[in-house]
Amino acid sequence: MLSNSPSFFFSGVLTLLIAFTVHEFAHAWTATQFGDDTPRLYGRLTLNPIAHLDLLGSLMLIFAGFGWAKPVPVNPSKLRRSAPSALMLVAISGPISNFLLAALAAIPLRFGWVVPTGARFSMLPTPYQFLTYFLFTNLGLMMFNLIPLPPLDGEEILEFLLPAAWQERWYRIKPYGPYILLALFILGPMIGFNLVDVLISPIVQKLASFLLGGRFWL
Repeated sequence: MLSNSPSFFFSGVLTLLIAFTVHEFAHAWTATQFGDDTPRLYGRLTLNPIAHLDLLGSLMLIFAGFGWAKPVPVNPSKLRRSAPSALMLVAISGPISNFLLAALAAIPLRFGWVVPTGARFSMLPTPYQFLTYFLFTNLGLMMFNLIPLPPLDGEEILEFLLPAAWQERWYRIKPYGPYILLALFILGPMIGFNLVDVLISPIVQKLASFLLGGRFWL
């Protein structure tokens, strides 16, 4: 919607400052609640965007629609002493934070407090344009991070949910996770498989429709 407008860049920058920062802070805060002080020691228990942003990942979000921030360091041994599910909960806290941000953006859109008005090619986005971009981007980040491949959050979630009988097979595949992920996004479209179009976008559209009650215009 905003990709051909100067307001796209403004919306992208502001969205990544909020979305990535809250996502990584959620990881850090959750790990701290389970007794791991590693995020605090590395300066990640903060809402300061500078502590969390990765340059390449930020540019990818603005121009490609998906991206990443610097991973929050955690000590799994400290977490597992607290609860077997602690590492999984730390992982899932990031995507949950993006869903909550999307839900907050949906409130004024769903109730018609902001509507699609203003010039399409203005320098700054209208409130409707920004909130719509913010909502869809946060849902996209949530779904991207839930892909069950390292180094994404979905890896830890999958590892926790896998039956014990499958763990050994998973550990053999796990080291190749980043390469599989790159292949899906780079080589996939060359052979007619676009992960974003096939899996991520349809789910994002359904979640957005749910949050907005069917009320949105692209």
